Amino acid sequence: MNYSFIRQALVAAFLAALVSGCVGTVASRSKPGPAVYYVDGSGGDDACSGMAPGEAWRTLARVNQVTFQPGDRILFKAGTSFRGQLKPRGSGRGVDGVVIPIRISKYGDGPLPRIDGAGVSDALLLRNVEFWDVQDLEITNLGTNRAPWRTGVRVVAQRFGTLRHIHLQNLFVHDVNGALSKTNEGCGILFETCGKMSKTSRFDDLLVEHCHLLRTDRNGICQRNGSGPHSLHVVIRGNLLEDIGGDCIKPWGSDAPLVEHNVVHGGRTRCDDGAAGIWPFDCNDALIQFNEVSGMKGTQDGQGFDSDYLCRRSVFQYNYSHDNEGGFMLICAPGKSFNQDTIIRYNISQNDGIHTARVFQFGGGSSNTLVYNNTVYVGTNQDVPLLLFGEWDGGRPTGAKFFNNLFYVDGRVTSKWDSAKKLVFANNVFYGRHAEIPSDPHAITNRPALAKPGSGGDGFDSLKGYCPADTNGFPRGRIIPDNGGRDFFGHPVPADESSFVGAVSASKE
Repeated sequence: MNYSFIRQALVAAFLAALVSGCVGTVASRSKPGPAVYYVDGSGGDDACSGMAPGEAWRTLARVNQVTFQPGDRILFKAGTSFRGQLKPRGSGRGVDGVVIPIRISKYGDGPLPRIDGAGVSDALLLRNVEFWDVQDLEITNLGTNRAPWRTGVRVVAQRFGTLRHIHLQNLFVHDVNGALSKTNEGCGILFETCGKMSKTSRFDDLLVEHCHLLRTDRNGICQRNGSGPHSLHVVIRGNLLEDIGGDCIKPWGSDAPLVEHNVVHGGRTRCDDGAAGIWPFDCNDALIQFNEVSGMKGTQDGQGFDSDYLCRRSVFQYNYSHDNEGGFMLICAPGKSFNQDTIIRYNISQNDGIHTARVFQFGGGSSNTLVYNNTVYVGTNQDVPLLLFGEWDGGRPTGAKFFNNLFYVDGRVTSKWDSAKKLVFANNVFYGRHAEIPSDPHAITNRPALAKPGSGGDGFDSLKGYCPADTNGFPRGRIIPDNGGRDFFGHPVPADESSFVGAVSASKE
C-alpha cells in the first residue's frame, strides 16, 4: 500500500480545512452544556462546526438540521442575508420558575441579519417547540403572487398541550403578501393553535415586544385559537405597525391579554372586508392601554379600537385614536353571542370618523358597556354620527352607560340610539353642533376651556391642548368607583366630585 500517497492526501485535506476555517469540524457538539452556533450568510460554510465565527454555517437549511438544547444560542451575522425558511428544532426548559430558553439573535455590527422567505409559507416557523427567545432579525416573505396564510413569523401549537415561553423582540417584519381575505388571511406575526386536536393546545407566556411591522398582509400581529382553552400571559407591547393591509393587533382566545404602548399608523389599507386597529376576540379581561392608532381606512369597521364578541370585561384606557375613517370605537356582538362589561375610559379621540361612518358604534347584543371620562374632538370639516347604535342578527345593545365624557364638536354630529335598551347618560359635556342631545339630567353644553382642542398630531406628546386652560369653572363629573386611579396624563383622579369631565382630571400632581 502506498502510505506516502495517503499521508499526502491527509495533509492536503488538512490544509484545505485550514483555508476554509473548518478545522475541528464535528457533526454535533463535542462537550455537554449549552452551545453557541454562528451563521454567516456570506462567508460561512455548512461543512464547518458552526461553533465559532470562523467556523460559521452558511444556510438556514443547515440550522434546521440541528435539534437544539436548553441554553443554546444561534447567532446570525449582522449585515448578511439568508433565503428560505428558518424552522428550528428543539426546546428550552423551564422548571420551578427558572427559564432556560434557546435564543436566536445576531452577532457583529451592522444591519439586522435578513431572512427572506421569498414566498414560502412562513419565513420563520416555530412549531411545537417552546422556551424560545427570538430577537434582532429582519424578516420578509414576498412571493410572486399572494398566497393564503403566508406569514413572516408563525408560532404553532398543535396537539401539544400548553406551549410555554415564546418571546419575539426587536424584529423588523415587512413585505409579507399573504391573502387579503378574512378567511385566508396572511399575517406579519401569527400565533395559533390549530388542527383537529386544537382543543388540547394553548400558549402560556407569549411576548411580542419592540417589533416593527411594515406592509404585512392581511394582518399585523394576530393570534388565532381553535376550540381549546384560553392562552395565558399574552403580552403585545411597544410595537410599531405601519401600512397594514387589514387588522393590526388582535389577541384571540386569551385570558387577561395585555396590549400596551403600541403605535399603529395605517391599517385596513388593502383589504375589502371588515378590519380594525386593535381588538380582542374571545378574550376575558383584556387590557388595552397607552396605544396610538391612526390612519385606519374605510368604513367597513375601520375603527381604531374594537371590543368584539365572545369578550368579557375588556378595558380600553389611556389610548389615543385619531384620523381613523371608521371611527374611534366599535362594541359588537351578533344576537346569539355576547360582549359583556366592556369599560372605555380616559381615552382621547380626535377627528375619528367620516360622514359615512361614526365615532362610537354599538352593533348587536353588547351588554353593560361603561363609557366614562373620555375626550372626543370632532373637527371643523366633519359631519359624522357621534353615537350609532344598531341591531345585529336580532341582538340589541343593552345597558350602556356614558358618564363624564367630553364631546367637543367644532363640526357637526348626529346620533342614533333608538335600537339601544336601558341607555343611561349623566354628567357629559355636549359642546357644539349636536343635532340631538340624549337625555342627560346633568348635561353641559357650554364651551369647556380646553387649552387647544384639535391640535393633536402624532404621539402622546402632542396632546397638551386637551388639558384645561382654566380650571376655574371647568365642568366637574360624578364619582366613578374603581376608576383606575389616574387620568390620561397620569394625574391622580380625585376621590370626590372635584374631578373634571373628560380624559384629564383636576389634579396635576
